[in-house]
Amino acid sequence: MVTNSFSAPKSLAVIGASQTPGKIGYVLVDNLIKSGYQGKIYPVHPKAKEILGIACYPAVEKIPDKVETAVFAVPAAKVLDIAEECGRKGVKNLVVLTAGFKETGREGAELEKSFLALCRQYDMRVLGPNCVGFVDTHTPINATFLKGFPAKGGIAFVSQSGAMLAAVLDWSMAAGIGYSKIYSLGNKADINEVDCIVEAAADPNTKVIICYLEDVACGSEFLRVLAEVTRKKPVIVLKSGTSQAGAQAASSHTGALAGSELAYDVAFKRCGVLRANSMSELFDLASLFVNQPIPRGKRVAVITNAGGPGIIATDKIEESSLSMARFTKETIDELRLNLPSEAGIYNPVDVLGDAKADRFQFALEKVLQDENVDSVVVLLCPVAVTQPVETARAMIELNKAYPDKPLIASYMGGPSLEEGTKMLSESGIPTFAMPEPAIGALAGMSTYGEVRVSSLNKKDNGYQPDLKTVKAVFYDVKRDNRLSLLGSEAAEVIAAYGVSATPTRLSQSPEEAAAVANEMGYPVVLKVASPKILHKTDVGGVKIGIKTADEVKSAYVNIMESVHKYLPAVVPHGIEVQKMAPKGVELIVGMTRDVQFGPMIAFGLGGIYVNLLKDVSFRLAHGLTLGEIKEMIAETKAYSLMKGFRGDKPVDMEAVCGVISRLAQLVTDFPEIVDVDINPIFAYERGVSALDVKITLS
Repeated sequence: MVTNSFSAPKSLAVIGASQTPGKIGYVLVDNLIKSGYQGKIYPVHPKAKEILGIACYPAVEKIPDKVETAVFAVPAAKVLDIAEECGRKGVKNLVVLTAGFKETGREGAELEKSFLALCRQYDMRVLGPNCVGFVDTHTPINATFLKGFPAKGGIAFVSQSGAMLAAVLDWSMAAGIGYSKIYSLGNKADINEVDCIVEAAADPNTKVIICYLEDVACGSEFLRVLAEVTRKKPVIVLKSGTSQAGAQAASSHTGALAGSELAYDVAFKRCGVLRANSMSELFDLASLFVNQPIPRGKRVAVITNAGGPGIIATDKIEESSLSMARFTKETIDELRLNLPSEAGIYNPVDVLGDAKADRFQFALEKVLQDENVDSVVVLLCPVAVTQPVETARAMIELNKAYPDKPLIASYMGGPSLEEGTKMLSESGIPTFAMPEPAIGALAGMSTYGEVRVSSLNKKDNGYQPDLKTVKAVFYDVKRDNRLSLLGSEAAEVIAAYGVSATPTRLSQSPEEAAAVANEMGYPVVLKVASPKILHKTDVGGVKIGIKTADEVKSAYVNIMESVHKYLPAVVPHGIEVQKMAPKGVELIVGMTRDVQFGPMIAFGLGGIYVNLLKDVSFRLAHGLTLGEIKEMIAETKAYSLMKGFRGDKPVDMEAVCGVISRLAQLVTDFPEIVDVDINPIFAYERGVSALDVKITLS
């Protein structure tokens, strides 16, 4: 991890400094001076004697003092030689603004690899290359070539895109948004988003960390570190681009359901990161975290002077993770006694269109006093008698009087509301033009509140599996030069982890199949055994409800003939005989492996409709807790069936949770498993039974 000295160096060299205004080397030195940086600045230029009144040196090694950080603004071809010079000089940190590395192709990637190896040799940390630098407003220091210096504030901003960073900062200065730290990641050859987040989290001036990311450098490190960081400070990420995590096996329902961005959603949820869907949402959330307390719960009160906006806000609250607060009897009585008889006194509180500031103030104070209210949204529409400035002043006073409850506003209008809007924003009350983004930001804040206060569920103690059986099965499969297990092999594997599977055995002749069926008991199901056949029913590879030995023999022959007709090049391993299971609630439990974040467990409605209805939720397998398992079950429509639908008896929830937990344990213990589908698995009033199991190895 980077140290705090990275964004607060005591000395800094600008390599490639320039005497020419407008050049990056000139802007860098100028920005450092104008930011008020108190450390030593050492411009490096082969010929210049001074730049902007500061003594210049022909090379880093010619600087007589210690240099803590060096910023590179030189051509890519010179970077290696200068980096080695910095290494000999004892420079600790390099900030490489230079482009021309892996973003340009193979040759650039090789150059970046050599550069990083050299930096490792001298134990130097690197920000970039191909970045715009860093800012710390409290040090202060502006080691970028961007125009202007942002105001001090509590937001740390980490951006993978330099162009996005430049645009956001330019907008921020006009909007009056302040920052604590700013990092441009560039190519992330060394220092990545996790390093910057850790440094920002340790900074007392930072209240919230926001990120614009196109990918995550190391998924396992991100999960481990962010799980700790988010319990101290909120982290909000706008993740763009399409994940390359996705090459899923075509045979896997689970893989088909796991979209390219799903892994990020699941990972962010696991470690408590809030995901923004737009740049405006990113800053809406950040504004709330900087200026308002985290709500104790989800109960929201709405105060409005117009019915329509109140309904819109109510609908948005009900759609989100929030809930409309139910006032105490005392609050309702006070509102009834003191507001006009036509006013709405429940929630939303409609103070009516003729409300002046005093009526808003009274309603707001009574609502803030209510123990059933966790946060308040005030909506104001301009009419002739509206007092936006006076109302803003009343809100500011009450926000100070009740500092433990977040208060946000939506001033829904134009020029007539500008002064009041400005007053609110400057006092730390986030103000929105419309109710929906206000409610959306509050919902994100409430979600983080739950993350921060929730205690981690204890992980299931774990089942003691039969590892020898699984290893033996995998050995036989690999010896046979296969990656896909036969159904009977897959059933044996999950049974070794305590998952009840319908008895399934492989037979290689009609007579053997009949003998197996007689031993199992009727009725039975026959299925063709071949990893090359993805959909057995499409080629006549399945016969169900077989009740006698003669029917077994006949079905065996019919299946083989049908498969040969449709797929003449495929030679099946035989026919699997399976005991026919009684009907239960059809579920799917599966796993697909993401290259960044590892195995993801899926749960949902199973059977033939799984890809049509896509009623599936996902969680990460590593560290999966019982609480997370219950959450993922409750997120699906299958949950309604499991609880007992239209008079049906509820299924064995404990057994279903056990299947999910054991599958997570299996794929964690055996990283060579690429994906798993247990579809369907029947859930009964007591117990479960897996009917069709697919397992693919790497």
